[in-house]
Amino acid sequence: MTWTAFLVILAGILLKMLTSPPSALVSWVLSKFALHPKLDPNEVIITFNEKQLEVEEKIKYIDSFNDATFLERYHIFPGNEEKFLHPNINIIPFVINVKRRKKEANFFVYCDDDNILVVKQWKKKVASYSLRSENLQNFTFI
Repeated sequence: MTWTAFLVILAGILLKMLTSPPSALVSWVLSKFALHPKLDPNEVIITFNEKQLEVEEKIKYIDSFNDATFLERYHIFPGNEEKFLHPNINIIPFVINVKRRKKEANFFVYCDDDNILVVKQWKKKVASYSLRSENLQNFTFI
């Protein structure tokens, strides 16, 4: 009788966890698939015009990048990846190289007066989206 009660309680707890998991678990799973992830300054290398940003500038830039508002995702059709990776504009991008464990991704951030275009490249995949951030648009470094 006690084993039956124990198994019923255990099944109830398991069912409760499956139907409404804790918010920390949900946010962790969703962060694994986020298009615009929160970056850690210790895991990134930022270059602008072939020059690496200093530590203080990198931290400031990553904070601005993390606080930026996600606006819209642009759909990239097969064969058009090169047009997004190397657009035909006169803006030099900030290149953010992220290395987490065995995963590596590159973010190309094109800051314009109107918007911020981000092109994310990982493995053989490419995604593009736009952001809004006053700090990124007005970012200057010495």
